[in-house]
Amino acid sequence: MTTPAGLPRLSAGEFAELYAHVRRRARTSHRGALDDITPRHVVAAAAEVRSGRTVTMAAQIETEQEPDNPEPTGHLMTGAVRGGIESSGLQFARDRFTMNIHGDADSHLDALCHVIYGGTLFGGVDANTVTPAGATALSVEAARDGIVGRGVLLDIPRLRGVPWLEPGDHVTLDDLTAAETAQHVRVSDGDLLFVRVGHRRRRNELGAWHSADMRAGLHPSALEFLADRRVAVLGGDGNNDTAPSSTEGVDFPVHVLAVHAMGLHLLDYLQFEDLAAVCEAEGRWSFLCVIAPLRLPDATGSPVNPIAVF
Repeated sequence: MTTPAGLPRLSAGEFAELYAHVRRRARTSHRGALDDITPRHVVAAAAEVRSGRTVTMAAQIETEQEPDNPEPTGHLMTGAVRGGIESSGLQFARDRFTMNIHGDADSHLDALCHVIYGGTLFGGVDANTVTPAGATALSVEAARDGIVGRGVLLDIPRLRGVPWLEPGDHVTLDDLTAAETAQHVRVSDGDLLFVRVGHRRRRNELGAWHSADMRAGLHPSALEFLADRRVAVLGGDGNNDTAPSSTEGVDFPVHVLAVHAMGLHLLDYLQFEDLAAVCEAEGRWSFLCVIAPLRLPDATGSPVNPIAVF
């Protein structure tokens, strides 16, 4: 049986073997793969800064209801604009936000407590540590000091000569290695890997769709590439998983492999259109990357604005 993109559909047994394979390469601490970013890696990543140009990888926060965003971020203006602006004296304009962190539109980071699989979290931690009051283990607090390292963007639509991958298509391990060759870059241990499928460009040009049902992403077998290279973070402009799922009985196999098996913090629904253009202009696909999640001690994730520095 094959996926809509013509790739083999993984049986439950094949997925279990893949899970065990990538799990053997994983760190076991509460920080997971972040421990693969050493001070040496950060110092080396700083050498990527040459022009001083900066670019965001975050999409604008969505406040309008769309097919892929049934619970948009709420933005309420408070303060002076509610009570009336006076002609003299001091007043403050204020606002309040409410957000579904793990939606299908806004850029966010998944903590290691986000994925519950087989009744456990990453490293075999009891899933009951995630309580109605918050997560008492593996929360986004593990990244409280920020994530700083060498970022690498692999642009799969560029490799294939298309503006985007169509929903349901997969990024394969061979795509990742071919993109390295085409872009004259190599993903190394401790890197922050970003994989473009063109989701955001398609959404911008054609409009939002029910991406929960159909979207491009990584084929689970591509996670062997990340395990072999000891990648520290994975980010995508979709949610990294293809829909419909390519794995029997598992709706989000990439999330299970990356977060639960490998201890990778995931970044979902970024936007790489600005970044890809700067990479082309700079003639390189690696950069210093700085990610600063909010200090939310018991949270399963955080809105995030990753910055690439050239």
